[in-house]
Amino acid sequence: MVVKFLDIAIGGLLTGGIYALIAVGFGLQYGVARVLNIAHGEFIMLGAYCTWTLFTSAGVTPLVSMLFCAPFFFAVGFVIHRIFYTPLRTASESAAAFEGNSMLASFGLLFVVQNLALIIWGSPVKGYTYLAFPIHVLGAVFSTNRIVTLIASIILGSAFYVFLVSTRTGKAIRAAAQDPVAAELMGVRINRVLALCFGFGVMMAALGGLLLSMTSVMLSPVMGMQYTLIAIIVVVLGGLGNIKGSFIGGFILGLVGYVVSSLQPGLSMVAYYLIFLFLLLVRPTGLLTK
Repeated sequence: MVVKFLDIAIGGLLTGGIYALIAVGFGLQYGVARVLNIAHGEFIMLGAYCTWTLFTSAGVTPLVSMLFCAPFFFAVGFVIHRIFYTPLRTASESAAAFEGNSMLASFGLLFVVQNLALIIWGSPVKGYTYLAFPIHVLGAVFSTNRIVTLIASIILGSAFYVFLVSTRTGKAIRAAAQDPVAAELMGVRINRVLALCFGFGVMMAALGGLLLSMTSVMLSPVMGMQYTLIAIIVVVLGGLGNIKGSFIGGFILGLVGYVVSSLQPGLSMVAYYLIFLFLLLVRPTGLLTK
């Protein structure tokens, strides 16, 4: 009984750690920058594929790949926001109009990224093996790469939260999340801060994909949409615009999903949707408020 409980608890946390990183990135993009980025999952896919490419072609381990992937994908996200979403925000008549326009633009971005991945890597699924030897924890057996994934996700999420709380840039991001108009009046360069949020969101998505690829998940150019939906559910669960809530919500959803999967593997997404509908009806503000 203890072994079974430990297996579910740690297994759920392993899944939840990746969900938390993915959701933190989406929370920044939509909760702060107000971009409903339907293409968020495609950057998870790109992060996973770039890690696979570095590992299989150059022998660069996934943990070392973080040093290359993090700044690269941050720059990609920052440039995308500057080129596409900043002009779109300026041209939109209202915040609500910008949200709708940004969602439509994100659909286009989704298909562009997805087709680029098909051209570069092809349609066959891919994967690799890294730290796939077992480790015993109080009688339960886990793959080492999954334990490393959990530790890495906690470290990355905690470090990013400290950055938001302690640095001047983090305070500007939190000010923009609370009231972008007031933040701009107080001297915050709002377009730059929103681009930073989108860049950080893309970076966190790519790092989530990097960790996801370590757990022997088969990689496919069309794998992103599933994780976009999970990110949306986690952000609603944690509280829109609340980074701490997104992090906590990711772990909660991971635990729920692992419990359901252990009972009936095909029902995990159904459980996620039921949680989503329940939150919309009962507590649309989520666990924590903005």
